[in-house]
Amino acid sequence: MNQLRTDVAIIGAGTAGMSAYRAVKTAGLDAILIEGGPYGTTCARVGCMPSKLLIAAADAAHTAATAAPFGVHVEGVRIDGEQVMDRVRRERDRFVGFVLESVEGIPADDKVRGYARFVSDTVLHVDDHTEIQATRVVIATGTSPVVPDIYAALGDRAIVNDDVFNWQTLPRSVLVVGSGVIGLEIGQALSRLGVRTCLINRSSSLGGLADPEVKASAAAAFEQELDLRLDSQVLGAHREGDQVQVRLQRKGQAETTEHFEYVLVATGRHPNLSGLGLQNTKAALDERGMPEYDAETLQLGDTPIFIAGDVNSILPLLHEAADDGHIAGGNAAVWPKVVPGKRRTPMAVVFTDPQLAWVGTRYKELASAGVVCGQVSFANQGRSRVMLKNQGMLRVYARVSDGRFLGAEMAGPAMEHIAHLLAWAHQSQLTIAQMIQMPFYHPVVEEGLRTALRQAARHLAEAELDYVRECEQAVNNV
Repeated sequence: MNQLRTDVAIIGAGTAGMSAYRAVKTAGLDAILIEGGPYGTTCARVGCMPSKLLIAAADAAHTAATAAPFGVHVEGVRIDGEQVMDRVRRERDRFVGFVLESVEGIPADDKVRGYARFVSDTVLHVDDHTEIQATRVVIATGTSPVVPDIYAALGDRAIVNDDVFNWQTLPRSVLVVGSGVIGLEIGQALSRLGVRTCLINRSSSLGGLADPEVKASAAAAFEQELDLRLDSQVLGAHREGDQVQVRLQRKGQAETTEHFEYVLVATGRHPNLSGLGLQNTKAALDERGMPEYDAETLQLGDTPIFIAGDVNSILPLLHEAADDGHIAGGNAAVWPKVVPGKRRTPMAVVFTDPQLAWVGTRYKELASAGVVCGQVSFANQGRSRVMLKNQGMLRVYARVSDGRFLGAEMAGPAMEHIAHLLAWAHQSQLTIAQMIQMPFYHPVVEEGLRTALRQAARHLAEAELDYVRECEQAVNNV
């Protein structure tokens, strides 16, 4: 077995692993990057980039098919599934190529191909060909789709999002199981591209939204064009040739039997930890085999092991994985004198129509008292009506004690841009009053944000007045 020594061994060459590698090398230490699968990040190969390519094609088709209300009549819209998927694959491969160029730029001595397994805290075996002795290790192995046992017998008729982007053409029908980010984005895109699509979810959750009013506005918008069945479940599924027969039931309704070409399983992802041999380390593991770690330093207990990116389940987003890698790699470089990593304001965007997003403190994380809300419906917002994108709602949250902006959840047009503005405001610790003083052009969707901020400001003023009255009443009662 080949013997190697290094300062830091990094398991996984995705976004977090590459970021960790750069942090270690910047610190002047040696590092070895270990990868068993294909090079290229989850985002580039099967995640954010190919999904946006599919969504872009779907949006083009939807715009052409729904132009009549503007007085623009497009006749004979034809969707060529082969051309759609050809562009998705070509552009996807182009994005992957950029990642591969970065990997190729890493010295050959810093890369080892194969799957790593811990022998101890600082000794790794890579397949059966290499032993690596390191003084510290970064785990950046990412996640894989979860496929429940109920779909095991469906063979290639049960697919995950990874499989969609290798299609040669579009299918006739798909059942999408799961209304999270992946299910919603791909489900709506397929539907707009002429695929008979049913999107089902066991609970009422939708795209990660927590605010019930924002979620209700989003559900109402999606239900206008999608066969969306929340609070529903798959009772059974079996293959019939190239079709899948599924038994479905919505809560409080009778069971139905339907047929689809594919079942797209989008019920979540699990961390890639099996086979790592973490039981051979001093890390404490829970009943699922997940190691306990410090969310600020990303260190596993007092071991010289760190965990970064999607695998740690903090926020499975590319920019968060990059930050994680920087924190884990930086702390591995200075171990044992680790320090808490600097975090940016959290935010997430779902690229559906309407777009969904959240920033800062989520609705479910707000304290029950001492917080006010301001909101706007996009139904009658000027620019939104001009574009016929007048669906959804935005709600901002503020702290009564100092008027500081805490966070927001939203469903509406161009929320990817609103979310960035609000993330910058949150990270700058602005108050609602300060945000209202910022410039707002006319006519733009951002004017809707100003409406919500103004309402929050009124509620803050009312809360302050109530507090003054309570104090005066307390004095009078003395």
